[in-house]
Amino acid sequence: MTLESGSMSFFVLILLALIFLGSAVRVFREYERGVVFMLGRFQKVKGPGLVIIIPALQQVVRVDLRTVVLEVPTQDVISRDNVSVKVSAVVYFRVVDPQKAIIQVVDFLNATSQLAQTTLRSVLGKHLLDDMLAEREKLNLDIKQALDAQTDTWGIQVANVEIKQVDLTESMIRAIARQAEAERERRAKVIHAEGELQASEKLFQAAAILAQEPQAILLRYLETLTVIGADKNTTIVFPLPMDLVAPLLKHVVQPDAGKSP
Repeated sequence: MTLESGSMSFFVLILLALIFLGSAVRVFREYERGVVFMLGRFQKVKGPGLVIIIPALQQVVRVDLRTVVLEVPTQDVISRDNVSVKVSAVVYFRVVDPQKAIIQVVDFLNATSQLAQTTLRSVLGKHLLDDMLAEREKLNLDIKQALDAQTDTWGIQVANVEIKQVDLTESMIRAIARQAEAERERRAKVIHAEGELQASEKLFQAAAILAQEPQAILLRYLETLTVIGADKNTTIVFPLPMDLVAPLLKHVVQPDAGKSP
């Protein structure tokens, strides 16, 4: 009985030693850190690699340092011009100070998610709808800076913020389509007016050149008749310049001037 009791005690001691070592030895990967507390008070941050802790006296909290991709749920945002839109985004952040991430906030993942939602609504609410649709890079930077300034006390660094989608109502989509169509019509009218202005300037220059030599006007007139005659027309109306008709009219009117009616 003595030998059996001694072997049993030895086996129990070995088992307890193994349990003690199993609870005392922790292995942290390269991207992990352990925040160690001694009797509830912060002691130090350990890792990566093999870490030995004292069971019942020390506790360790494992923290992942890799970049976390956080999807921000769709938020109802009212822009500065009172347009209601639904906006969704993605936030990329990572823990840079494990001590702050564990001590300063209860759940840094949930806290960052809630903060991202409120920051998204507050920042986008200061901008117009056109800015949300055309200047996403600037808005992404504004949200990142506002979010990073608040998460810095939690030991969290926001790497990037991307607005995924901006959903508009059907009435707003139709209004934007009408606005785009009106803008295209305005540009077409402006281009047409600029073309008319340039054409009138060229015609003015051509008229000034032709006015310097009357024979040039006659040659231009004959060239125009040649162009008209080249077409298959059944009836052609020949306009007579007043320069050609004036001498004839003067000759007809002068003999009759001395006669009494």
